[in-house]
Amino acid sequence: MSFLISPATVVSWVHRLKKFTEMTLDTHEHAYLLTVEWTGDLGTGTSSYRTYERRHEIASEGKPSIVGSSDPAFRGDPARWNPEELLVASLSACHMLWYLNLCANARIAVTSYVDHAEGYMVEEVDGGGHFRKVVLRPRVKVTADSDPARALELHHEAHAMCFIARSVNFPVANEPTVVAEGPIGRHSRDAQPGITPDMH
Repeated sequence: MSFLISPATVVSWVHRLKKFTEMTLDTHEHAYLLTVEWTGDLGTGTSSYRTYERRHEIASEGKPSIVGSSDPAFRGDPARWNPEELLVASLSACHMLWYLNLCANARIAVTSYVDHAEGYMVEEVDGGGHFRKVVLRPRVKVTADSDPARALELHHEAHAMCFIARSVNFPVANEPTVVAEGPIGRHSRDAQPGITPDMH
């Protein structure tokens, strides 16, 4: 039994093989190792929904532990970080670090960066849920000799490069503001707001 392979099929296979080889050569995998330990046993384990606490600790060698719980809506401790907050924090921090790197490369001197990020999760009738969106609102100060318009544009590039934003399946919106400082530390120009479109 024999069969013929069309030239178009051969070209397609070669193209896929080339693309796979390029991806293999051009990518580098990073590993992130941590331990999550539940510390909320009150003596009877998870014998019922109300007989245990959601306390846990997130640890990685050589770093301070993060004390966690669940959202207070799910019997969590409001004084501890919950996974949903940590997800929003990861998106915010990742964007910030990429942004600072891009500004340094563009010779834009950032002197202050504060992001008031918000995340919105939808709880569904079956008890599950999903994030609907996250909005980042970074407010950035740059020196008087920096280009505030270019500083605003770099938020779009930071979003496109952020590892975490590229890994989630919900929109991450950016509503940045850039303020240029005056020669004696006062604002010499009005704040310039800008919004970058939702991207994945």
